[in-house]
Amino acid sequence: KLHSDLDKGVGTVKYTLSGDGAGTVFTIDETTGDIHAIRSLDREEKPFYTLRAQAVDVDTKKPLEPESEFIIKVQDINDNEPKFLDGPYVASVPEMSPVGAYVLQVKATDADDPTYGNSARVVYSILQGQPYFSIDPKTGVIRTALPNMDREVKEQYQVLIQAKDMGGQLGGLAGTTTVNITLTDVNDNPPRFPKSIFHLKVPESSHVGSAIGRIRAVDPDFGKNAEIEYNIVPGDGGNLFDITTDENTQEGVIKLKKPLDFETKKAYTFKVEASNLHLDHRFHSVGPFKDTATVKINVLDMDEPPVFSKPTYTMEVYEDTPVGTIIGAVTAQDLDAGSSSVRYLIDWKNDVDSHFTIDATEGTIATNELLDRESTTQYNFSIIASKVSNPLLTSKVNVIINVLDVNEFPPEISVPYETSVCENAKPGQVIQIVTAADKDLSPAGQRFSFRLSPEASNKPNFTVHDYRNNTAGIETRRNGYSRRQQELYFLPVVIEDSSYPVQSSTNTLTIRVCRCDSDGTIQSCNVEAIFLPVGLSTGALIAILLCIVILLVIVVLYVALRRQKKKDTLMTSKEDIRDNVIHYDDEGGGEEDTQAFDIGALRNPKVIEDNKIRRDIKPDTLRFTRQRPPVEDNTDIRDFIDQRLQENDVDPAAPPYDSLATYAYEGNGSVAESLSSIDSLTTEADQDYDYLSDWGPRFKILADMFGEEESYNPDKVT
Repeated sequence: KLHSDLDKGVGTVKYTLSGDGAGTVFTIDETTGDIHAIRSLDREEKPFYTLRAQAVDVDTKKPLEPESEFIIKVQDINDNEPKFLDGPYVASVPEMSPVGAYVLQVKATDADDPTYGNSARVVYSILQGQPYFSIDPKTGVIRTALPNMDREVKEQYQVLIQAKDMGGQLGGLAGTTTVNITLTDVNDNPPRFPKSIFHLKVPESSHVGSAIGRIRAVDPDFGKNAEIEYNIVPGDGGNLFDITTDENTQEGVIKLKKPLDFETKKAYTFKVEASNLHLDHRFHSVGPFKDTATVKINVLDMDEPPVFSKPTYTMEVYEDTPVGTIIGAVTAQDLDAGSSSVRYLIDWKNDVDSHFTIDATEGTIATNELLDRESTTQYNFSIIASKVSNPLLTSKVNVIINVLDVNEFPPEISVPYETSVCENAKPGQVIQIVTAADKDLSPAGQRFSFRLSPEASNKPNFTVHDYRNNTAGIETRRNGYSRRQQELYFLPVVIEDSSYPVQSSTNTLTIRVCRCDSDGTIQSCNVEAIFLPVGLSTGALIAILLCIVILLVIVVLYVALRRQKKKDTLMTSKEDIRDNVIHYDDEGGGEEDTQAFDIGALRNPKVIEDNKIRRDIKPDTLRFTRQRPPVEDNTDIRDFIDQRLQENDVDPAAPPYDSLATYAYEGNGSVAESLSSIDSLTTEADQDYDYLSDWGPRFKILADMFGEEESYNPDKVT
């Protein structure tokens, strides 16, 4: 209720309300100022409201007093029950746990005000699940209440938990939840066979390694605690069988380790032990966690194929054995009770050459062809045995036949030897070690013997020393050998084997006589050395060679001096009239150009080569052969020039200029020497050189030179 001191009760004051929940939750009487709640309040929804109130003049609408603020607090009542927000719960606890073993803690919440009264004070209790479990009323911790709860008896438990406020007093509100508790397994039970004896029937034809039966021990535990290991207890018949565990079914699978034979043994009895793999030490006192049962196996008789007496047969036969000779036999029997007859045949797929035959009834093997050990040393084939009563039942055995050698080849020297003996050899000196080889398959201990042939035994040159280890040494019998007298010796050696019949051969060794030093090292075995003259020593040969060398040196020096002297006679001073030719200013390669033109003919008129090819140009066509008539010692220059001009005129490969253009090479230091007529052998006969002026400007200097000479000649008749 609101009231202003200015309110006289005459209706002049009006009260207004604003703020939290005004008009929706709370309302005010404008005349009296009474505040009313217009709907239900929930403390858990909103615990307090803040409002503002004011007194206003009815006529002027003006506030009579300042606005005032007040709070309306909602007082709690126990209108909310406890709630399990995480329920329902799932928990587990190992079986056989002791009393008080912790299982789970539950918690309930109450929305009421915990600070006001007991509305939010919760107490826990079990409504369903006793006497197996208990709960702490204050903390909500659930624990086991009975010892040795067995999972194999009951595995699942459902416990109903209640939480009540007001401290559990009368009138308090309560909430419930469910806790599903599972007992987890522990290995508290050993495996047990449901029966003490297991009977199995197994055909004798069962294959080794195949499963022939199953037995099972029961373990009420679960998971790895129920895993069982089976073992055969050593005893009668247990060594023929083996047992393993099927991981999916935990059954013991019995397998065959060795083949069964009804005719040998018809029944087997042994014990099998089943035990847990994972033991719990807490339950060792309960007893051994294993069980034992007896397994009896009866072998069933089956119609089986024949059985050979050996797993494989090995036989031997000599080569060249006559066809039809029996070399051995195979034997197979029907071990069944009926004891049927057996028939034999060769597996032709492996013996396409059919070297052997077999008697279908007796099983004897005979040769069908002549055998040759040098072609095939061993035969390998299969023989099939079948029952007459049931030809489909067959068995196969492998037969190996080794072909033995007959001594049909004589021994021979294993490799060709190149034997030599020194001229200065001493008696008893070993010059060669020889070995032998035999194409026959030599048996163990066979030996070869060596000796000289009878025709060589009386010769005093060489002998054979048998070392009795399949080798022999060739030894000298005299002191010294001469190549001049005999270069080659042929030594016949007889080699004999020790087989039967004895075979022997005569092998000829060629021994060459060689020259050796004092240590026995071979220096020469050449045939040419034999023909050296008698008495000519090595020193004499060296002296002869030195003389020959000295003579060659003297000849070379003499020739060199003669050439040098000839060159010196050609050297003249610069005032010599022949210098004009040396300085002739014309095309050419100069004095040292000896490749441009062959001027060898100018050195000596007598030396004129036949078919001389020019070197100043590269001819395009085959040049004509030019015949050069011999020039007499008294031939003058004019005749020589005419001859050369004629040769060049008929030469199609010659250049358009005259070949005399290359005469610039003559003179001092030139390989062509001088062309001057001063030292020539020609006579001082009258010569006319006026024709040189008609040859053009290239020969002007030559024409002037001979013109001057002619003008000073007092004997010249003009």
